[in-house]
Amino acid sequence: MTIDWMPYLPELKTLAIALGIAFALWLAAHVATRILARVTRPFLFPRLLLEQTKAPLHLIVPLLGVQAVWTAASDELLWMAGLRHITLLLIIGAFTWLGMRVVLAIQKVIIHHHPVNVADNLNARRIQTQTKVLVQTLSFFVLLFGAAAMLITFPAARQFGTSILASAGLAGLAVGFAAKPVLGNLIAGLQIAFTQPIRLDDVVIVANEWGRVEEITGTYVVVKVWDERRLIVPLQWFIENPFQNWTRTTSDLIGSVFFWMDYSVPIDPLRGELERLVKEVPELWDGRVSGLQVTETTENSVQIRVLVSSSDSGKNFDLRCYIREKMISFIAQNYPEGLPKLRATVSEEKEEKKETSTISEPERQPPV
Repeated sequence: MTIDWMPYLPELKTLAIALGIAFALWLAAHVATRILARVTRPFLFPRLLLEQTKAPLHLIVPLLGVQAVWTAASDELLWMAGLRHITLLLIIGAFTWLGMRVVLAIQKVIIHHHPVNVADNLNARRIQTQTKVLVQTLSFFVLLFGAAAMLITFPAARQFGTSILASAGLAGLAVGFAAKPVLGNLIAGLQIAFTQPIRLDDVVIVANEWGRVEEITGTYVVVKVWDERRLIVPLQWFIENPFQNWTRTTSDLIGSVFFWMDYSVPIDPLRGELERLVKEVPELWDGRVSGLQVTETTENSVQIRVLVSSSDSGKNFDLRCYIREKMISFIAQNYPEGLPKLRATVSEEKEEKKETSTISEPERQPPV
């Protein structure tokens, strides 16, 4: 059985022309991007922009050529309307992809110019946090507009797509229960980006867990806990709940160590030992604060508080452990009687006890 291709000859000819133009444009796009890669190599932003947009450009250029062929072709050709529509959807998707990659390239440039692996990285962490949250938000809107543009190409969904582009659909989406968490986290992300309650690499206490902010996404924050666990917290939680941020303005921290001692323990030798101990660890103690005070007394013991400062929370934790261990050893060796004691007064009354022993003779029986 042979197929007669003569009735489909105009369609086949148009398809062959479209494929030839697409291949030629794809090859030209590859050559052009290679030349541009060499030209932009010394420049950071053009180089990163080309690296990120190279793949979508390789797709957009041939698709535009194919769509030009479909537009010039006769409307009477078989499947022409469907091919035009499919190609248009692919072009919209490719441009959406291109927009998201451009935003990502801008993020990479900003992060490159503000590294966090430096001693004073407060400003860099602030800028990186704002950049990442804003980039995620902008990427969301680019994707939303791309989906709306695709919907407009369908007559049945044109009204819905237009409403999204006009931002009228966003208010309607907020009414839906399923969209509430998404939009709530989106707004919370914008608040975090501008008000900066948390930043990347901040030390925070969340749900009684100590950790560092490892990642901020468009919907949640990843907190790396000290024991390598990851705490996943929604963005909106940081707006609605109180939490501790130990590096909000600076990473410097003052830590405390408490001891309960007996009233007989001398304070001045302990204060001198503290001064000696902190000077032995300059890598942990920053030299700002070092003090020992009696902060509370009870009927049985006194409370001694030690305050020491460090440049960050990790060093302060190690310093407090070091002070605690060394001070316990010092007290045990030099003032073992300084441990808390429970005192009691026992009075013994000596009473003389008279022991009387009465020996009674047995009754004599009358003689028989």
